[in-house]
This record gives sequence, C-alpha cells and structure tokens, in this order.
Amino acid sequence: MAGELWHLGARTLSGRIARREISPVEVMREVLARIDAVNGGVNAIVSLRDREALMGEARLAEAMPPEGWLHGVPVAIKDLVDVRGLRSTRGSSIWKDHVPKADDGLARRLRAAGAIVIGKTNVPAFGLGSQTVNPVFGATRNAYDPALSAGGSSGGAAVALAMRMLPVADGSDMMGSLRNPAAWNNVYGFRPTAGLVPGEPRESVVQHRLSTDGPMARDIGDLEALLATLSDGAYRPGSGKRPGRPRIGWLGDWGGAYAMEQGILAQSEVALAVMEDLGWAVEPVAPPYPAEALWEAWIILRQFAVAMNLGAHWRDEGQQALLPAQAKWEITHGFARKVAEVEWAAETRAAWIAAAREMFGRFDAVVLPATQVWPFAVEARFPEAIGDRAMDTYHRWMEVVVPASLAGLPALALPAGFGAGGLPAGVQMIGAAGSDAMLMALGRAYHEATDWPGSRPPPGVV
Repeated sequence: MAGELWHLGARTLSGRIARREISPVEVMREVLARIDAVNGGVNAIVSLRDREALMGEARLAEAMPPEGWLHGVPVAIKDLVDVRGLRSTRGSSIWKDHVPKADDGLARRLRAAGAIVIGKTNVPAFGLGSQTVNPVFGATRNAYDPALSAGGSSGGAAVALAMRMLPVADGSDMMGSLRNPAAWNNVYGFRPTAGLVPGEPRESVVQHRLSTDGPMARDIGDLEALLATLSDGAYRPGSGKRPGRPRIGWLGDWGGAYAMEQGILAQSEVALAVMEDLGWAVEPVAPPYPAEALWEAWIILRQFAVAMNLGAHWRDEGQQALLPAQAKWEITHGFARKVAEVEWAAETRAAWIAAAREMFGRFDAVVLPATQVWPFAVEARFPEAIGDRAMDTYHRWMEVVVPASLAGLPALALPAGFGAGGLPAGVQMIGAAGSDAMLMALGRAYHEATDWPGSRPPPGVV
C-alpha cells in the first residue's frame, strides 16, 4: 500500500487502521507528501500545522486503541470554524492572527471521533460569496482547471477532497456553499435539514435557520459517516429506505426564472437520465412558488442575519475598512431593513415551506442544477451576467440554491458528469424536511451507477 494511501476514503482508511493493516504514521506521511506535491497549485489547504507535531500525534494514535471511526485519520477544517491552537482567520484580515483557545463544537466532534486536525481549508472572507478568495490566503483554484474558480464558500474543502489531499471534508452551506463547490470539483456535498447539525453559540437565531454545517466526500458512505459525526449522532448512517419507485420532480430553470449558462440544463439532464435508467419516475414540475418572492425574502433575511453577526465589525471604524465589499453590502442593507420587511420575509418563508410540503406529497425528491454557470476565471469577482441577463447582486448568479436554503430543506449535491469543455457539473436533489436518510439512500444508488469522482478524477490523480 506504500504510496497509495492518499487515494483512499475515510472509512477505508479507518477500517485498515483499526485492523492494524496500516499505521496512522504511514497515512500522515503520505497525506503530507500529497499536500506538498499538489497544494501549491490550487491553494486549498491553509494554516497547515507543524509537520513534526503532526507526526507526533500520528505516532500517539498508532500506540492507542481506536476511540472513534476517524481514529488516526487526517482532516482539515473549514476556516470559518474555530480550532484550538490553530490559526482561524475566517478569511478576513480582521482575524488573520486569531488563534483560538477553545474548539468550536464541530472541531470538538471531529476530534472526539479520533481525527487528527492538520490545518484549515480556504474560504472567502466570512464565507460570503461562491468564489473562494480572501486577503489572507488568496484564491483557491479549481481541481480540474487551476485557471478557474473552485466555487465556495467550501471551495478549499472541495478542492482538497477532489485532489486527494483529504479523505473527507466538512463544509457549510448558507447559499449553496456545500453544493456549488461540490458541483465544480466533482464530489458530493450535503446540506442537512436545518437543525440536524448543531450550530455555534456565536451565531444568530436567524443564521441557524438559514445556514448549516455539512459533509463533503467522494462517495455516499463517507458522506453519511461524517454527517453522523457532525450531527453528534443524531443522524444514523444507512437508516434511509429507498422508495420502491422514487418519484423525482425536475424543476429545470424554475420556469425560466433562473438564467442558465449554455449547457448547464443539458448536463443536468444527463443526471436525470441516470435516474430514469435506475427505474425512477422522473417528470417535469411547474414552479411551486414565485421565484422573485423567494429571492426577495431570502436577501432580506440573509442581510439581517449578516448584519447581526458582523455588526460589531461595522461599528469599529478600523475593522469596517477591512470588511469585504460583500459584507458591507449585506450589513448596510440589513441595518436599513424595516421590521415590516423582515416580518414579510418570515411570512413568505413560511408560505414557501407550506408549498414545499404540498410538493413533497407528490414527489420523493425534486432536482435542480447545482449551479447556473460553469466555473469562471479565478481572477473574476463573480459573473456579472448570464447570457443577456445582468446579475444585480454579487450572488444573484447562485439564485438556484435559494429554495432549499430558505426552507431549511436537505439537499444532496450529486456530480452530473462533464460538459463539452471538460468541466464538471452537478445537480442538487432536494427532499422534504427530515428526509436526509432517504436522500442518502437515493444518492447511494446514483453513486453505484456513476461514481463520477472515482471514474474521472482531476488531472494528476492516478
């Protein structure tokens, strides 16, 4: 197995470590060598810890009996999460020298499962925007073409996973941050039902409803295992039952409401064809709610949440100057919102949740593209237009992820193959609230039929 351990997924590694077929020391040595070989070209892993300290922890893990399913497995944690003793910047110059004295809950749960934390995965500043670039570490580059964006905000996690620098990765998703980079880097990402994964005390109540941590992986088994850890055992791997003949609704471009770059819908339909070949009943479905109302409610609640979370930085003149343009836009609009607007947004959210509940009375899951565009140039801020339709905000080009986010619905990002330009695409399969395990069961069947991450890895992964 020498020289091949970095290829393996988390469950395979942990099983072989538990059976003492391989050592955590061997695994750590190969993972660090893999990072040395490829990270410089993509900038996915940041704040990498001292090599000797990591090898010491691996030797300690080797000497101890396994205490969890990730025993001795190297992980890097998204740089929005505080990790004890490790530089945790949130991609912001304000926090560039921040070294926490305590772990956030997510980091504690990963350590309790036996993982060895080796560093962080790169993010946009404060996780705002689906382009992973920040003033502290710079840009993360796409695993399939380093001239292009990795997506975001879990861009570092997706690229590190695709490039086999990590066997599994955590991410988070407010506005597609687990789904967009998964699609652009040919891996799986899962946004759980709101509340399944515990949030952090420093986050606002509004953010808890709109954002969640979740897993990323190269197969569904690892995705489920990591979700069990992130949810502190609330999720049970393998507990989902696949419906006899799953009923899948295809929402396409939401009746023309969502601008799509050429080829995105056609590539999504490749994934739908796989589902039909599996015997699933796939049919087009009309938009279940007005897209513009969903968008307006979303940006009001998102602006309000960001303003609550970052307001302290805004009120400090020195820190305000260091905020990215995206944060300034969200905060200024959030502070300007009237109570009546926030109440309307909350009522609209409730109405959409009711409409979605009715839709899931007819379908087991619905499918949308995971992105509206192909990966764009890494130097670009964001797509300013899709076709002849101008984007009126820095994130309008990701509007397709809003329906699941606004309602707190579970959404599984599935690789959908490669377009004419050789770039990966993906779809999001969305279920009713609480249907996480059923979505995973569907995903398992889809993965067995396709295994896009295994059959078409990035260049340099052999």
